[in-house]
Amino acid sequence: MYFKVLCLSSLIVAIFVQYGQCHAAYSSQHFSKHDGHPEIVHVKGHHGHGHVDYHTHPKYEFGYKVVDHHTGDMKHQHEHRDGDVVKGVYSLHQPDGSERTVHYHGDHHTGFHADVKFGTHHIIPPKHHHHY
Repeated sequence: MYFKVLCLSSLIVAIFVQYGQCHAAYSSQHFSKHDGHPEIVHVKGHHGHGHVDYHTHPKYEFGYKVVDHHTGDMKHQHEHRDGDVVKGVYSLHQPDGSERTVHYHGDHHTGFHADVKFGTHHIIPPKHHHHY
């Protein structure tokens, strides 16, 4: 019985060391919606028939963030919309160690536009041990 308890305890400690405090990861998110009051819109269909629809002024804001040093998954996004105008930014760490950041905006008149920038991080190569 003592041997079984010792094995189980060792397994729990190994799992804690591998997945516990050594590799902290977290994510967060938020979303806020602020649509206005609905307005009645009369829509004419084919053959002179119509129907009533409702339209609201779309307005929202959202964002999220993921940081996982164990897998290297690090990214975030923030966006807001007010009517037909959407603006936002997102950023992510790419496999080569660089960070891609995209600022974007769009509206009904000018379309979608994005400004992409790449930032590099100093990557320190592993030390090579020389055996003499």
